[in-house]
Amino acid sequence: MSHPHGPPPEEVIRRRERAREQPPGRDITPAVGTRGMPARWRRAVEGASVALARPAWGDARWSYLYGREGAARYGSDRPADGEVAAAARRMRGGREVPVPALGPFINPPVWTWEVPVYFWFGGMATGSSFAALAADVAGDYQAAALARKVTLAAVLPCAPLLILDLGRPLRFLHMLRIFKPRSAMSMGAWCLVAFTNGAVAAVGADLLERPRLARTAGAATGVLGTYLGSYTGVLLAATAVPVWARSRAYLPAIFMCTAAATGAAANRLALAATGRPPGDPSRQALGVLETLAMACELVLSGVNERRLGRLAESLEHDTPGRWFSVAKWTVRGGLALRLAGRRAPWLQHVTSGLFLAGALAFRMGWVGAGRSSAHDDEAVALMARRKARPLGREPV
Repeated sequence: MSHPHGPPPEEVIRRRERAREQPPGRDITPAVGTRGMPARWRRAVEGASVALARPAWGDARWSYLYGREGAARYGSDRPADGEVAAAARRMRGGREVPVPALGPFINPPVWTWEVPVYFWFGGMATGSSFAALAADVAGDYQAAALARKVTLAAVLPCAPLLILDLGRPLRFLHMLRIFKPRSAMSMGAWCLVAFTNGAVAAVGADLLERPRLARTAGAATGVLGTYLGSYTGVLLAATAVPVWARSRAYLPAIFMCTAAATGAAANRLALAATGRPPGDPSRQALGVLETLAMACELVLSGVNERRLGRLAESLEHDTPGRWFSVAKWTVRGGLALRLAGRRAPWLQHVTSGLFLAGALAFRMGWVGAGRSSAHDDEAVALMARRKARPLGREPV
């Protein structure tokens, strides 16, 4: 027999089948209405009042929901800070109940050696563009032209390194199909392309003996370098990896200091290779810049590790810990040689080489620490619980 409104719903069919399986005397038919439809009812006596209830919502005058004065108070009484947690502890007898973190919660980054090496070369290119701009301002046009060549030489391996990490060249081109100002990765890819074109234009203008055009292109490249040198730190901090996310206030500055130091060190060695004497002002200025930049990087790294709390374990153990240990001692050794070997030019060259090696070790350590931190399920859980806290509160 067909239903007047079509076949009954599948749930009703299953309900009827279950009803046939019930023991005799048990009825599971809805008491009011039809399942899935509004219930229908009527008063036993028309106009009768409801027992224990006042007409026209008169109960609202004394109800907690509306208050004695008729104003709604429901949900307006909020507990003080820590009151709910304290009540929960009292219910447990004052004992804390440990909740184990059962992960994994996030996937660790799959970056290999190409990415930290790209960070290193990109930072060197950024610092070199700053050196070229400073040399132009100081009037040392020969040093500026050399710095522009060092900038181009440092930035050329960046795109191939990214392509090696992505696996296929077409994927890098796909990154340029969109332009997302709020995405550090998208803006970084576009900045890398613009920076590379600017470096090529500056070196080309130098070769064509167009100094004004070369200085203009070099200045534009230096401006783009302010983003290229710092966006990598922003890119790491924008992830859910605990050690990166918790370091978001320091990573861009740390990466920029390392970029300035490596660019200055590379240009100082290039000037020495072209025959500039030890007392040359540009060589001395670059030596001071690389020393101050690496000292600032060392200080910022130390401050950041202290505020990380237990998250700093990923920077101290296993392979990332060894990379950081090598980086710190390399930089410390370079600073000591810079202060002790002022009259020995070859020691100054060793110092620049140590700074370059230390910067690369820092990059390797930071990328490796991200993988270790992503495997720390407890740290990921703590970061998720405290994501609403302002930066600068107690460490995780």
